[in-house]
Amino acid sequence: MTDTWQEIAERKRQERDSRIPKEWRLRRAIPSDRFNLKDVPRESGILTQRELDLTENFDATAHLSGLLTGLLKSVDVTTAFCKRAAIAQQATNCLTEILFTDAITRAKELDAHYARTGKPIGPLHGLPISLKDTFKIKGYDSSVGVAAFCFQPATTNSALVDLLLELGAVLYCKTNVPQTMAALDSHNNVFGRTLNPANRLLTAGGSSGGEGALIAMRGSVLGVGTDIGGSIRVPAFVNGLYGVKPSHGRVPYAGQEGGALPGANKVGMEATAGPIAVSQRDCEMFLRVVCDAKPTGLDPEVLEQTWGQQASLPVGSGRKLRIGVARTDGHVTPLPPVQRLMDDVAKTLAAVGGIEVVEMDLSSFGPQIVKTFNGIMSIDGANTWFDHLEKTGEPLSPWLSTRLKRRPQKKIDDVRKLQAQRTDIQTRFLSVWKESGGYWRSSTPSTAGEDKHLDLLICPPAPHPVAAIDRWNDTNYHSMFNILDVSTGILPVRTFSEKDMQSEVTATKPLNGWDKVNREMWTGFDRKTYLGSALSIQVVAPRLQERRLVEGMGLLDEALRGLREESARRSKL
Repeated sequence: MTDTWQEIAERKRQERDSRIPKEWRLRRAIPSDRFNLKDVPRESGILTQRELDLTENFDATAHLSGLLTGLLKSVDVTTAFCKRAAIAQQATNCLTEILFTDAITRAKELDAHYARTGKPIGPLHGLPISLKDTFKIKGYDSSVGVAAFCFQPATTNSALVDLLLELGAVLYCKTNVPQTMAALDSHNNVFGRTLNPANRLLTAGGSSGGEGALIAMRGSVLGVGTDIGGSIRVPAFVNGLYGVKPSHGRVPYAGQEGGALPGANKVGMEATAGPIAVSQRDCEMFLRVVCDAKPTGLDPEVLEQTWGQQASLPVGSGRKLRIGVARTDGHVTPLPPVQRLMDDVAKTLAAVGGIEVVEMDLSSFGPQIVKTFNGIMSIDGANTWFDHLEKTGEPLSPWLSTRLKRRPQKKIDDVRKLQAQRTDIQTRFLSVWKESGGYWRSSTPSTAGEDKHLDLLICPPAPHPVAAIDRWNDTNYHSMFNILDVSTGILPVRTFSEKDMQSEVTATKPLNGWDKVNREMWTGFDRKTYLGSALSIQVVAPRLQERRLVEGMGLLDEALRGLREESARRSKL
């Protein structure tokens, strides 16, 4: 008799939980009325003072410095993060696969190699890195929260997994995703819902939501997610982290379990893999190391280009860094706290010597992009996902049940037209970067004959604050950059404050149904729920310019430090 999906899910959860050592289990249940979970690891009594220090006070770059010079042992760092990841799982339900035993064994082997030779294995020697569940690791499932995929361990590694192991990394856990990866709140029927560590009433994001929650709990300081419509950037934003969605072809992606049929990405949207981290420099380090490893032998679609060969930010060129500010996509109007954040950011940057702020009008792109993106994402008519679910009789998760239906697949000519629309949008967007393109609304006067260019573009990651569970509505603020395939990152700025609660929506007619629902997240919602949640900006560079992007994120991070420090000071009052 075939097991039901409920029985499969129960066995899968039992398997996962059995891999947490008894001495790493919480001694008491977390009260259901406790909303902030970030201090659970420190309060648990499970971590030693040294383990607390290792997991709380250093980013991945700092750890790597110690590991590469022999000042730190991988087994100590790895054990500390395995223990903290176990606690994070019990608090937020962020893990799917637990590799602690294998990870500690590998860490000991790496330490022995260093002791024997005095040299590291590679540039990531001994560094613990967490992974989204879509990455295949030999001997472990990539079930992506679907019962039909459980208990089918991978026989090969994903391309990036092979590369990270070759570079010396330690892989120790995989993290939760939403059912079908088509939601921005990480819930599925196998593992359940991942909680936001800062406020369990708010979303942890998706589809790399488990990764975002784990890193926010400091159960990891560097993880890898994937992004096809915001799936790295949304978890980074809502958890107050740094994240980068590279352009397709920058980071190896081959060999993932995404639920789609082989080759589907060639007619649909191309997903990309990228870092989620606790610092900008960790994102930069990850991308630099991966690019310099020349990973073309693992993924035929990766561009062979070292970090040094990529375009750098023109700092010290004798002119100001030119930052475009786009405040709305023209499809959904940002709510007052998002508008206030963008005002604060623009004013702060304008006051920094060496930066020119250029106001942009990209409102003509939003309505077209949302239609094209939704059309491309529905080419399959969701038939493949429904086929997977029907094998065990598994239902859709509640949020998807009212949004996802089995529909006829699109005809080839309709697919062609959608791809033509995408090419047209990408071509038109090239003009955004230059003054003559017609999208600039303010800038310093040009020298005669000069056509000035933007270095970076900033905009909101969403038209609202961090959404409540299952309340996320519009995706266009992040999915538009998947259509454009440009290099895009998330930069945390400050947290939502009492002052952010005070403004009201201007009483004008909503632009459309999405705009109406977005307003209800302000006018029909207890705004106090947003207090303390993250407010971030999205940073955009042209296609395949990841080096320029992360260098710019570093400069902007420094320029906006005052906003972040003032926010932190006020939160302690």
